[in-house]
Amino acid sequence: MCGIAGAIYFNGQKAERSTLKRMAHAIRHRGPDAEGVYVHAQLGFAHRRLSIIDLSEAANQPFVSGNGRYVLSYNGEVYNYKELRQELSNKGFKFRTTSDTEVVLCALIKWGTEAIERFNGMFAFAFFDKQTGEVLLARDRYGIKPLYVYRDSQKLLFASEIKAILAEGSIAANLNLPALYQYMTFQNLFDENTLFKGVELFPAGHWQKLSIHSSTFMEPKSYWSWRFYDAATPISYESYIEELDYLLQQAVKKQLVADVPVGAYLSGGIDSGTVTSLAARQLPYLMTFTVGFDLSSASGLELAFDERRKAERMSYLFKTEHYEMVLKSGDMERCMSDLVWHLEEPRVGQSYPNYYASRLGSKFTKVILSGAGGDELFGGYPWRYHQASSSLNFDEYIDDYYLYWHRLLPNTSLQKLFKPVWSEVSDVWTRDIFAQVFGRKNMSPSTPTDFINLSLEFEAKTFLHGLLVVDDKLSMSHGLETRVPFLDNDLVDFACRLPVIHKLDQLEKVKLNENENIKKGEIRSKDGKRILRDLMLRYVTQKSGNSEGVKQGFSAPDASWFRGESLEYVKTKLFSQHARIYKYFDFKEATAHVQSHLLGQENKRLYLWSLLYLEELLERFRM
Repeated sequence: MCGIAGAIYFNGQKAERSTLKRMAHAIRHRGPDAEGVYVHAQLGFAHRRLSIIDLSEAANQPFVSGNGRYVLSYNGEVYNYKELRQELSNKGFKFRTTSDTEVVLCALIKWGTEAIERFNGMFAFAFFDKQTGEVLLARDRYGIKPLYVYRDSQKLLFASEIKAILAEGSIAANLNLPALYQYMTFQNLFDENTLFKGVELFPAGHWQKLSIHSSTFMEPKSYWSWRFYDAATPISYESYIEELDYLLQQAVKKQLVADVPVGAYLSGGIDSGTVTSLAARQLPYLMTFTVGFDLSSASGLELAFDERRKAERMSYLFKTEHYEMVLKSGDMERCMSDLVWHLEEPRVGQSYPNYYASRLGSKFTKVILSGAGGDELFGGYPWRYHQASSSLNFDEYIDDYYLYWHRLLPNTSLQKLFKPVWSEVSDVWTRDIFAQVFGRKNMSPSTPTDFINLSLEFEAKTFLHGLLVVDDKLSMSHGLETRVPFLDNDLVDFACRLPVIHKLDQLEKVKLNENENIKKGEIRSKDGKRILRDLMLRYVTQKSGNSEGVKQGFSAPDASWFRGESLEYVKTKLFSQHARIYKYFDFKEATAHVQSHLLGQENKRLYLWSLLYLEELLERFRM
C-alpha cells in the first residue's frame, strides 16, 4: 500500500527530480516508510511506500527490473502473488525480493495487459517500458485504489491523490461546475469527472496505454465490469451456502498475508462480524476497532446508530483485543479541515466517522480488514431496490431509479440553487449521466429480478465505488492499509451469479428510505443478505443474537446535532452571505433548505453536510 505519482511531458520538457519529489511530498502520509523517484528524459515516477510485504529496502519503489528496461510504480496488494510468482519462476524468472511488487512487474513483462486479469487484489499502477517508450496505467476491478489523471497536449500527470497533481505546479485548483451540479444531485459523481477542473478519476476495471513520444492517447480499455445475473442452471440453496462458506474463508485467509500486524473493523453488523469471525480463527491475537456515538441528543432512527454493545459482544465471542472511541457533537468541526485536505472531493455520505475510525486503527496496526462490499454484493439495501423493481421496461426503470437517487435536491431546486452560474451548468443532463452508468445497449429487463440485478450493478459501480474511494483516502491519511475481503475476485464472481431469491425475501414489504424521518408504524426491514445471514448462523449470529439485526449504516446522529450542539457552527458557516459557496449557489435558495432542516420540517442532514464540506473545500484548496 503506497502512494504513486508521475509526469510525462510531450513538449520537449524534461522531467525534474525536484518536481517529482514535490509530488511525492504531497502524499507522504500514504507512505511514511520510504520515498523513491525515477526519471528518464521526459518521464518521471514518484513513490511513497507503506511497507507491508517484504519490509526490506530492496522492495522500495519505483521498482526497476534487473536489466533496467522496465519500471513499476505500484500501489496496492495482489493477494495471489505467491501463486503467480511460482508460475513465473517455472518460466525462468528470477526474483531478488519476496514482495508482490516484483511479481506484478514480472507478470506485466511476461503477459502484458493479460496479467491484469490474473491479479486478485487492489491496485493502481504505472508501468514503463524504457525501450519502447510505452506506459501502461491500470486500476483494479472495483476501484479500491484511486488513480487520478490530468492530461492536455503538453503533458500527462497522474497520482493517487489530486493534491500530488497540483503539486507539480503547472495547474491550479479550479472548481469543476458541471461536476458540482452532478454532486448536488447524487451526492456522488457517476462518471470520470472530479470537482477539480481538468482532473479525472481513472475508471475502475480499465487499463490505458500511451507513449512518451506522442500526446495522442488511446482511450482506457475495460478488462472487467460489474454484471449481476441469475445463474442459468442454479444449484440447491444448501450448495450455494457451502460454496459461499468456502469462498469467504479463502478470501479472508488470502487477505491476512502481511509482514506487519493485521486488525479488523468491528461495527457489530453482519459484514464486519463475518470478516472478524473468520480472521479470528486464523490469527491468535486479532485487534478490532469500533467507533460509536454519543446519543444524548439523538432521536428517531438515530437511537440505533451506536453499535458498541454489539461490537463488544462479538469481540468477547471471538476473543479479540478490542479498542473503541466515542464521537460527540463537535468532532466533525474539529477534523473538518484535515478531513477535506485528505479526502479532497466529497463522495457518498458523511464520512468524518471513517476518518476517526482510521485514526484509531492506525495507532495499533498498519493493516485493517473491512466489511465493505457485503451490502452491495448480497442485497443489503432492500428499500432501495423496491423503488424500481416493479418497472415495466428499461426506460421506466431509469426514470424511477434516477429520481430516487436525487440524494440532495430535486432538479427544480437545483436550477434555483445554481442561479449565479446557471449558464455554465444548464447543459448538464444528470439523467443521461445516470443512464450511462449501465453502459450496455439493447437491454430488455422485464421482471422484478431483472430490475433488482440492475440496481445491484448500479450501486456497485457508484455507491460502493464512492465508499471505496473514501475509505482509501481516509485510511491512508493515517498510513493505514484497508483490505476488503468481500471484494475477492472469486467471491465477487459467485455473488454476481447468485439468484436474487437467495439475497432478498420480502421485497414487496420494504418501503423505508434511510434518510427520511421514521413514520408511525414503519420499521426498518430485516430483509436483505439472506444467504449471508443464514451462513453466519455458523459463526456469528447464533452466538451474538444478531441474526434478526436490521441494516444500519455507519452514521453519526448529525440530523439532531445540526439542530442542537452544532447549530452555531452551521449558522456561522452557512448563513453568512460572504461564504465562498455563494459565488456559485443562490443564498436564499441554499439557506431555505438549511432552515427546513433546522425547523424539523425535513431531514436534510446530507445536504447540510455537503454545504459545510464544500465551503471548507473552497477555502482549503483556495478555489
